[in-house]
Amino acid sequence: MNYLSETITAIATPIGNGGVSIIRISGEKAFNIINKIFSVKNLTAGRIYHGNIIDSGDKLDDVIVLPFKAPNSYTGEDVIEIQCHGGIYITKKILDLTVREGARYAEKGEYTKRAFLNHKIDLSQAEAVLDLIHAKSEKFAEKSAKNLFGKLSSETDKIKTEITDLLSRIIAAVDFPEDVAEPEYSYIEQTIEGIISKINYILSFSNSSNIFRQGIKIVLAGRPNVGKSSLFNSLLNLERAIVTDIAGTTRDVIQETIDIDGISATIIDTAGIREDENLNKVEAIGIDYSKKYVQDADVVLFLYDLNEGFTKEDEEIYRTIKNKNHIKAATKCDLTDKRDENAVCISLKTGENLEKLKDKIKNKIMVQNLTEIEFITNQRQQKALENTKNSLINALTATRNNEIQDLISIDIKSALMHISEISGEVITDEILNNIFENFCIGK
Repeated sequence: MNYLSETITAIATPIGNGGVSIIRISGEKAFNIINKIFSVKNLTAGRIYHGNIIDSGDKLDDVIVLPFKAPNSYTGEDVIEIQCHGGIYITKKILDLTVREGARYAEKGEYTKRAFLNHKIDLSQAEAVLDLIHAKSEKFAEKSAKNLFGKLSSETDKIKTEITDLLSRIIAAVDFPEDVAEPEYSYIEQTIEGIISKINYILSFSNSSNIFRQGIKIVLAGRPNVGKSSLFNSLLNLERAIVTDIAGTTRDVIQETIDIDGISATIIDTAGIREDENLNKVEAIGIDYSKKYVQDADVVLFLYDLNEGFTKEDEEIYRTIKNKNHIKAATKCDLTDKRDENAVCISLKTGENLEKLKDKIKNKIMVQNLTEIEFITNQRQQKALENTKNSLINALTATRNNEIQDLISIDIKSALMHISEISGEVITDEILNNIFENFCIGK
């Protein structure tokens, strides 16, 4: 209660020079604080006010103020938003002024945490806010917005209702055997099977959800001068990496993020891998980095020079990545009539087959048609769903063995507890703090 009784303040926009900065005050002292520092007094919620921020009689800035009265605000509390001119000094000055008049600096994610604690949103919606903030692609933002508007919550609430109804029927029969008949075992079995089927449907999108959230790491690997940096530039459509015919030009790892049909993909250009006792220290370190990134990659683009042929050095490198998810590309196909049926033969000079290679990359990372992904979940939610399913499987096994229904109800209660973790009805302080620690201050 002490936590929620404190009034908090923070800058809700990125720090730096800009057109507008926003300072957000939330808590029971919000209106008292703005009355002390704003030229307009006795503000009414639902109106927009123009005036000056005043410090000891001096005008600090010309601002717009938006007042919100509880519970009709983002946090569910009294909220004041001050829109001042963008700039580090003036924004920080107004922020410090709100602290001087009774607020304290907000912690990371504290506004959204208060929205959750004040029942404005559930925990899955709060996590959707975080996803929306960090979305690096249009499609992930679209899917995250659906969770913010209750897509996942609605479905898990239905599952929770079915579990609750089943548990209620069993408990009623156990507690009042003379008045309530036990549900048929066939009914319990069919109900549990139906619930498990719905959970499996949500979980079927887990892999795609993780790719959406984390993105894909695509590493370009091969000997020096096989065209890695040229391909890197081509995929980015900009001259990002230096390209020369000198072996060892790329000595460090270069990476950029692009959007591939709605999935955030980090393209990583690595130093050419070669064994040479005369390598200088810098290039040797770069090669060690290359090997590490190759091992951590989601997809490896292995390149070799088609004109020179598949050399012993190429074979040694390919041996280390052939069991990984990879694409084999033969470069400089414009210089030879040779072809490799097991590779995409490309020319970075003429652009031959580059679109074909890009399509192959898309096919490698598209585990599902993105338009068909109905539910976006994170690892916490997936674990809760898996635990719910496992408890129901235990209950189902007991049902099929015709065990007494009082024992069956124990696993059903466990399932109810796990499904309630998704909305945050059942949650530990540690998990709650970990979730909101990932938010930025001001949100």
